[in-house]
Amino acid sequence: MLQVTERLGIAEDVLDERFVRASGPGGQHVNKVSTAVELRFDVRRCKELGEQVKSRLTRLAGRRMNKEGVIVVRAERFRSQELNRSDARDRLVRLVREALVRTRPRIATKPSRAAISRRLDAKSRRSSVKNMRRARPDFD
Repeated sequence: MLQVTERLGIAEDVLDERFVRASGPGGQHVNKVSTAVELRFDVRRCKELGEQVKSRLTRLAGRRMNKEGVIVVRAERFRSQELNRSDARDRLVRLVREALVRTRPRIATKPSRAAISRRLDAKSRRSSVKNMRRARPDFD
């Protein structure tokens, strides 16, 4: 069980870990050892999360989620398999916690008359400054 909050945990059956070789430089060590971790989280099969949370999670995951509804978190920051494993799990927990927070809907507002007036005054002042800078031909 991957603990997200005090009351919410993600079951291990919807998580899948694969250890793969890390990319980038590293010499002989990186070519021999599979230290990078690919943590896969199947959102559709997860029973602990509600539909609203799943939709927010889908939006937040972006390109980390594939067409099958699986979020793939890849961790290869450390040279240790165990550190990469905990890093991937921490990042997944942070993502799910962010999806748990409901965003308040934006309420459209209208600018006040004073604000409109200030904006138009500033525009006309700027226009007059630019107008005075223009080079006028001298017809004497």
